[in-house]
Amino acid sequence: MLTDLLKKYQPFQPVVLHDPAEKLLRMDFTAANTDLTTTILDDITLFSEYVTTTLQQHQCRLGIGGYGEHRTIYARSSHFDTEGEPRRLHLGIDIWGPAGTPVYAPLDGEVHSFRFNDVQGDYGATIILRHQLEGHIFHTLYGHLSLADLEGLYDNKKIAAGQIIAHFGNIKENGQWPPHLHFQVIEDMEGYIGDYPGVCRYSEKARFLANCPDPDLILQMIIQ
Repeated sequence: MLTDLLKKYQPFQPVVLHDPAEKLLRMDFTAANTDLTTTILDDITLFSEYVTTTLQQHQCRLGIGGYGEHRTIYARSSHFDTEGEPRRLHLGIDIWGPAGTPVYAPLDGEVHSFRFNDVQGDYGATIILRHQLEGHIFHTLYGHLSLADLEGLYDNKKIAAGQIIAHFGNIKENGQWPPHLHFQVIEDMEGYIGDYPGVCRYSEKARFLANCPDPDLILQMIIQ
């Protein structure tokens, strides 16, 4: 089972560099966060200012969280409005921080695919890596990147653990979001190329979470 394999091979190389003593802010984007109003969500400038100000108020460089979170913020984009039931359940972990923050490969792998998913609310610049542990193939997805990070990539390009593979993208190239990294672990890509759902319908929660185990098995950034 992938979860057991990831536990066996911990620790991995960091995806985003941080001092173990550094305080990370757990950020809540559910309906429980009443500070995050519709006015803020509907204006990307205000949304970005909210994230930056919240981090500063808590004296944190990075914010983190979101796996399995049922989020109200996806109502800001029709990208998540599917027939019958909208997509609201988040399948990755977000790391919020300054545009340009470097992103590293946590373990050896190769490029599975990449794409500029240039739709408001989508990933923007996206890279997916393929990995193998004891013959078991799985993938890691990196969304909301800098568009320049896609230059020079090609399918099956070898990537070494600890190698810089990308940077947090700015609003114009990251799908119109405050700068952050969406990091997701995916076992079966189900035929997707350069993309994979990072948000699913709540009714499909069990299936998607089984295929996308907790990314903190690799990140090990969230203190319980």
